[in-house]
Amino acid sequence: MNGIAVSPTNSCFLNIQNIPTKQQSRNSLEFFNKTSNPSNRENPFPSFAIKASNTTQSTVPPLVVVGSANADIYVEIERLPEAGETISANSGQTLAGGKGANQAACGSKLSYPTYFVGQVGEDAHGKLITDALGSGGVLLDYVRNLVGVPTGHAVVMLQRDGQNSIIIVGGANMSCWPERLCDEDLQVVRKAGIVLLQREIPDYVNIQVAKAAKGEGVPVILDAGGVDAPIPLELLKAIDILSPNESELGRLTGMPTENFEQISQAVEKCHAMGVKQVLLKLGAKGSALFVEGENPIKQAVISAPRVVDTTGAGDTFTAAFAVAQVEGKSKKESLRFAAAAASLCVQVKGAIPSMPDRRSVLNLLQSV
Repeated sequence: MNGIAVSPTNSCFLNIQNIPTKQQSRNSLEFFNKTSNPSNRENPFPSFAIKASNTTQSTVPPLVVVGSANADIYVEIERLPEAGETISANSGQTLAGGKGANQAACGSKLSYPTYFVGQVGEDAHGKLITDALGSGGVLLDYVRNLVGVPTGHAVVMLQRDGQNSIIIVGGANMSCWPERLCDEDLQVVRKAGIVLLQREIPDYVNIQVAKAAKGEGVPVILDAGGVDAPIPLELLKAIDILSPNESELGRLTGMPTENFEQISQAVEKCHAMGVKQVLLKLGAKGSALFVEGENPIKQAVISAPRVVDTTGAGDTFTAAFAVAQVEGKSKKESLRFAAAAASLCVQVKGAIPSMPDRRSVLNLLQSV
């Protein structure tokens, strides 16, 4: 995936009224070593099961995603245009997306209580996003409306083979964040079970969030996708896991990443920067988790019968890994769970619409 980010310089002010959310009755999850699958086959992933418990949601430390929300404007094309060339698209459609919103939607669809902290404009795109997240069960208490700035949006050029190129307009994602986040926003971070960040909002916001989480012992995963610029060392030292793909790892370290040996050397440079764990997304080659001082854990891709759209696959992988980790699963189990979720994601067009539900992920794991 190729991406270009464009940030606005509009002035704006905050509408202090929070976006109304539909408060849904959501049960927390209880996990057992026995599967509820009626078949006689042994469950290859026995520590995951779906069962409602009597525990209230407030007792479950939530997944908190702080990040971006975009309206993804899809254009389906046969090929990318050459310089100076105009081509016609086969079709066009606008869907909810953005790395932060994608990850929040994924967490909620995997049946884990999830808050999204972010900003949208008071426009149709903002409503599209909040409706999509709210209907999926994401808790929107910390989403704010900005007046005078458009909701972030992206043009997704989707080719026949499912590969995409993306141009991002930051909009509300990059504008008018307070220099110091309010205590209310940071409190939900401090009480989280795990926090997800990306690079489609300002670095200084991510730094504040990561430090607040670290101060309370809350693990933080930073998805390296977004702005193509160096990651501040202050941020790298405040996170627990950095999650890049191959190209992002190469840009961050300035090193080649064409084979696993080169990737391992690039990861060593990340460790030298203060990052203890690197969760690497390798596309069709699978994934790997590098923990400083330990051997890497590799996970093969779980093949999809048909790749429709790779948009959101990385976000699905990262969020699913986070859900498995906050539920106390092993690193190996978490990688496998994430691989299954990403495999299902690429079989559906769109980012948020393609996020799989928990039962679908478990069924896939049962079949492979």
